[in-house]
Amino acid sequence: MPTMLAGLNPGWVLILAGIASLFITLRSARQVVTIAAPLLALLLLIFAPQNTDLVTTQVLGLKMVLYRVDALNFIFSLAFLIAAVLNGIYALHSNDRIQDGAALFYAGAAVAATLAGDLMTLFVFWELTAISSVFLILRAQTREAYFAAMRYLGVQVLSGVLLLNGLAYVLKSRGNLSLEAFTDLSDPGVLFIFIAFGIKAAFPLLHNWLQDAYPKATVVGSVVLSVYTTKLAVYALARMFPGQDHLIWIGATMTVFPVFFAVIENDLRRVLSYSINNQVGFMVCGVGVGTPLAINGVAAHAFADIFFKGLLMMSMGAVLYRTGTVKASQLGGLHRSMPWTTVFCIIGAMSISAFPLFSAFVTKSMIISEVATAGYAVIFLMLMFASAGVLEHSGIKIPYYAFFGHDSGLRVKEAPFNMLLAMGIAAGLCIFLGLPALFPGFGHEWLYGLLPYREEAMGYSHHHLFSFEHILTQFQLLVLAIFAFVLLKRIHAYPPEKRGVILDTDWIYRKVGYNLVTWAGTVWGKAGPAMTAAFFRVTGRAYNWIEAAFSPRGELARGGALNGAMAIWTAALLGVVLLLSFMAVG
Repeated sequence: MPTMLAGLNPGWVLILAGIASLFITLRSARQVVTIAAPLLALLLLIFAPQNTDLVTTQVLGLKMVLYRVDALNFIFSLAFLIAAVLNGIYALHSNDRIQDGAALFYAGAAVAATLAGDLMTLFVFWELTAISSVFLILRAQTREAYFAAMRYLGVQVLSGVLLLNGLAYVLKSRGNLSLEAFTDLSDPGVLFIFIAFGIKAAFPLLHNWLQDAYPKATVVGSVVLSVYTTKLAVYALARMFPGQDHLIWIGATMTVFPVFFAVIENDLRRVLSYSINNQVGFMVCGVGVGTPLAINGVAAHAFADIFFKGLLMMSMGAVLYRTGTVKASQLGGLHRSMPWTTVFCIIGAMSISAFPLFSAFVTKSMIISEVATAGYAVIFLMLMFASAGVLEHSGIKIPYYAFFGHDSGLRVKEAPFNMLLAMGIAAGLCIFLGLPALFPGFGHEWLYGLLPYREEAMGYSHHHLFSFEHILTQFQLLVLAIFAFVLLKRIHAYPPEKRGVILDTDWIYRKVGYNLVTWAGTVWGKAGPAMTAAFFRVTGRAYNWIEAAFSPRGELARGGALNGAMAIWTAALLGVVLLLSFMAVG
């Protein structure tokens, strides 16, 4: 590759294309840009030299590595860029310059952050992902989307502020901002960085922005959002906190708690938002384990999740586009009028459920296997429960209530061809990644060959992946989950799909916190004027006393009765101070 092109960051290509798209009024020309730019960026990434600083600069004496490719960030960037191509195809039916530009800019910022070689560069593009992605929510142009976008932006900016604060401490203690993994959360600034990453990864109690914002974005916006923010955080955790024990329990908790919310949720895009929490939890847990095979599992599962979760979001986006709703209580029977969307949704559902011969089967198992090998029995059981829960809420609930279940009477057109094309490519990837290696480099071996620890991945493939024990165990888990769903439906114990609001932990600050602030404002409105008047009375009297004593026309200036006594006391105090000073020096 020519030297000039070798130094061209793929993320910058997308950012420039996104800016250009904002000003390209001709729809056909903009459509070419939205697909050609990610393809060009893909080529630049594939042929880029690895393990060397490709672009560096000095800013205020601080070395910034703007572009560096290695085995870990390559696979994340590759998935981001392939997803950008699919997102461009999926959006071809729309004519929205702001959405097209924001989607490209957002993808480019995520790629550039992943390819950053230092923490300051990571921070810059970390913030750009927050600013650009909010427009994908705002473009829905609804009141709910506006308020969700503002909350989303506030949380994402908070993540950036914490990250910057942590960087300042790290720079002071280390003297540089290189991407060296942290080993102790008690080191200066490290906890700030950990929390900043945790906000973007949607840790428990920090997760509500995701379910609040993603379902309110545009049809295309939800698909794009599902790809980048949380996976960028997973990459950052894998880079900076591998083997951090706290992440094992945090990740396991992330896999379990969304199951309960997703099962009772009526909005199917919100169900998928909880599913994002669930799947990212497996990745976070793998980062916490930190072994080579676990990190392989994290990278592989992030790669696969981008496409099977994106496929499910695309299918629900197509349903929303044609019917105007994704409420489970209002859907059903759409397999008659949207057969191709139904098939693609089922493929996505089987992939996320880790059916053998589908993508998650070859990725998630690496993480669970390493958890078992490390002896985390409770964590292992939590992950197995969460795996069954995935089948319940994403593998069964999504396709069942949208396309089967009761007949809602809706008769609509099939999704536009561009949507079907994007879903078809994503579905093909979901199947391809789960296939056995019929010849070297085929199926899952292609993905395994891209992982950071290739030898460990190939060893796992040859000795465990398609073993009878592994396949039997997975089928037992899947059959048990299916049986539970059927039984609960049969005895009418499965939560019914009905309109309502599912309360999450954000109720604490959105309801209680709001009421507390409102109450404080009311109290201040009544007590404030009286307190302010009392303050000014006291300060006014103090000022008058000081002026009467010390002004040029005051008592001291006139040489009043207090003058002699004060001179004596001043001299005495001066003598004490001098004595103490000499004693301290001595």
